[in-house]
Amino acid sequence: MKEDEKALVLDFLPRGKSSGFKQEPIAQVVGKEYFTLLEVVPRENVVLKAGIEVYIGRSERKEIDHIKKRIQSKDLTSNALSELENLLPVLVKENEKKFVDFFNNASPITIKRHQLELLPGLGKKHMLEVLSEREKKPFESFAEIEQRVRLLPNVQKAIVRRILEELSGEEEKHFLFAKPFPREQPPGQERGEFGRRRY
Repeated sequence: MKEDEKALVLDFLPRGKSSGFKQEPIAQVVGKEYFTLLEVVPRENVVLKAGIEVYIGRSERKEIDHIKKRIQSKDLTSNALSELENLLPVLVKENEKKFVDFFNNASPITIKRHQLELLPGLGKKHMLEVLSEREKKPFESFAEIEQRVRLLPNVQKAIVRRILEELSGEEEKHFLFAKPFPREQPPGQERGEFGRRRY
């Protein structure tokens, strides 16, 4: 899976975390495309605000000095978690076509389970009806999916809930929308290593 190039700031801690070994400003951010959660260190004298977009790609970064580490949702501050819950519906709606394409192209995981069934609130009956309807004509919007599939939960909310589940870092085997979290994190990698995008 590709890596996020742009992220949204969830929280900015000018003095870092009280539990941190080294006191330095940090920000918690979420990738706009693959929802990667990161702690980043801003450049000197840069003040970040929740909700603003920052570049975290390979090229020269204007606001971000380096990527400190990848985190899970349980590592977020209460402010960051609240901001994440507010921003995810917006990000999902902004990328509606991508998620509608998921409904049009989702496939079986095993003989007994389908990718669609991983969405909270979607059961086997919903899945079978989605498959039947998309054979007739591909879906073009969330509203159309909900209109054509009876008693389907709110599609946008189901996707947001699934993303939050994938970001929790629990024993999740299947990732539909977020970048999978490494099974084993290397101990204490240095600044330069994360700066080279190994997260």
